[in-house]
Amino acid sequence: MRVHATREVDAPRVPAPERRPPSAPQARPLKARGEGASPTPAPQPQPVAPAGAAARQERRRNENRGLLVALSLLIALTFFVGRAGYYRSGDDVGYDLGLVGGVMMLLLLAYPLRKHLPAMRAFGPTRLWFAGHMILGIAGPLLVLAHTTWHVGSTNALVALVSMLLVAGSGVIGRFVYVRIHHGLYGQKTTLRELQQQVGFGSEEVHSNLSFAPMIEARIREFEATAMPEFKSLTHDAWRFMTLGLRRQWTLLRCRREVRGAMRRRGRARGWDDAKLRRRCGQLDQLVADYLGVVQRVSQFAVYEKIFSLWHVLHVPLVYLLVLSAIAHVVAVHLY
Repeated sequence: MRVHATREVDAPRVPAPERRPPSAPQARPLKARGEGASPTPAPQPQPVAPAGAAARQERRRNENRGLLVALSLLIALTFFVGRAGYYRSGDDVGYDLGLVGGVMMLLLLAYPLRKHLPAMRAFGPTRLWFAGHMILGIAGPLLVLAHTTWHVGSTNALVALVSMLLVAGSGVIGRFVYVRIHHGLYGQKTTLRELQQQVGFGSEEVHSNLSFAPMIEARIREFEATAMPEFKSLTHDAWRFMTLGLRRQWTLLRCRREVRGAMRRRGRARGWDDAKLRRRCGQLDQLVADYLGVVQRVSQFAVYEKIFSLWHVLHVPLVYLLVLSAIAHVVAVHLY
């Protein structure tokens, strides 16, 4: 009885929440957070420009430079090895080099055949075929160059060699143009509308973040007017196309210098330390670089599309010429 009385005395001091469902204590803080944030539905995410566009362009330029350096070194290697006298083009080593290189270039035809023959499309993804096409297009001509020992002894050999160099050179040029109108080397084709949407959003973001620095905004608008004028003449537009990259670099350099000055004045007024000042300057530099890079891509996109179409028109006949000249060279070597 004493225990029962004690429970009756202690009962009024039991908190009311004990009689609530177990889920009630969890629902209250969530409701409070929702009420404190906003009674309206959460805003939909806004489209954002691709982060690091300038970094991707710089990486692509580094890859291009690396490819050119690697090709130059490999060509130089074939020259020194071929001229060192270790073999001749007609002996076993030279013959085998030419045979393997010729077979590699013959296998290059598998990639265009896959695009036109539905039965071949089930064998692996396109990006692997394209990667193999590029590797064979580099390795095959290099082996043929080593086979020639950089010496041409007949007219048919000269025709075959020139045809091969034209095809290989056009393939390298096509690779550089290809990445200008696609998402990377194996990505889908970029559209002009997509790039224009990037510029539209980037313009709002850039101008809102640089409202305290009207001089920088003026530089950006000046570059926009230079990059996207109406058609004047073929010569003028060709000159603008070739020099637009240098103009973008010059505009970016001037904007970075003015960003430093404007941010120092703003930092002194707001009491920023050096680390925060450098961080803010870096963010604005990246923002301006991304935007200028996209403006350049939009300006040059249509030209690169036309160049790529013309490249297709020229590249295919060169491949046929290479095949015919290579067959004539092989027949002549074995007959004579």
